[in-house]
Amino acid sequence: MQALAGVIFHFIGGFASGSFYVPYKKVKGWAWESFWIVGGLFSWLIVPPLAAYLTIPDFASIIRQADNSTIGYAYLFGLLWGIGGLTYGLGVRYLGVSLGSSIILGLTMVFGSLVPSIFYYVNGSEGKETIDLFFSTASGRTVLLGLAVCVLGIYLCGRAGVLKERELTGALADASGNKDYQFGTGLLVAIVSGVLSACFNFGLEAGKPMAHVANDLWKADHPAQGEFLFQNNVTYVVVLWGGLTTNFLWCMFLNVKNRTFGDYVNPRVPIGRNILFCALAGTTWYLQFFFYGMGESRLGNGASSWILHMAFIILIANAWGVVLKEWKGVSKRTYATIIGGIAVIILSILLVGFARTLEP
Repeated sequence: MQALAGVIFHFIGGFASGSFYVPYKKVKGWAWESFWIVGGLFSWLIVPPLAAYLTIPDFASIIRQADNSTIGYAYLFGLLWGIGGLTYGLGVRYLGVSLGSSIILGLTMVFGSLVPSIFYYVNGSEGKETIDLFFSTASGRTVLLGLAVCVLGIYLCGRAGVLKERELTGALADASGNKDYQFGTGLLVAIVSGVLSACFNFGLEAGKPMAHVANDLWKADHPAQGEFLFQNNVTYVVVLWGGLTTNFLWCMFLNVKNRTFGDYVNPRVPIGRNILFCALAGTTWYLQFFFYGMGESRLGNGASSWILHMAFIILIANAWGVVLKEWKGVSKRTYATIIGGIAVIILSILLVGFARTLEP
């Protein structure tokens, strides 16, 4: 039941991540940088400490008493993750939406799930899931199989996207169907984005000492009730400070460059309505990690949580494309490819979830 609960929590988080951008489509008269940073203030500055306040008594004391290295590394990885998110758009520009997204999300999943376990193996970190466990235990081998299957599913989704773009745009010169297509440059940018986007998971690992304190305090008051569902909420506060820094600086730069500072006080646009939809989008975005932490508390601290999180995001994003008829007009071959990709990702989710039932 613990594994099933973890998978369900990760599904809810993935659904939130795959759906958060919808409210932004209701924002009127604001440039991207304006509504992005307003929503981001809720995602990275307002909602995280509010969630921590509601779930972890005196969470601020845990942060104040944490080692400088814990705070510093959690913030640094959040900063790098923010850069990864910003370069995501550039990778999509050069490779196309489907190919670019598939490469970036695939790399984020692989690096985010495996690099921490390699680091812990090299440094001999006690109590951490190390890379050797993936080859020496049935559970670990099943997780690796699930990871490989998910990468295959991502490839199929990306392949379907390339076929769709060719069919619907008639572009034969390149795989993305747009004049900005540059495979070499796009691949380099996608690799940078994928690696840096994985830094969010590195930030969670770096901030684990704070989560452990929250977990120990809760367990002292609630003996024999398992792990604390909301232990990661204190870590998110610090990691997202880093993400806020990167995005705030970039959006302010764009406000200056594009002369869009007036968006925030423009009387010709529905300012209150815009703020409301930005708040809804920003809060929904944060919920992906709120439920990620709940899922991790049930599945354990390791690669499987990150793989499930990314797999559900990819699954939900592609499923929305089918539901919203974004694949209307494509050939049967292309439609079968996207459906096949979604089915393979679902299989990977089942494998990773099943892996946790194999643990002694």
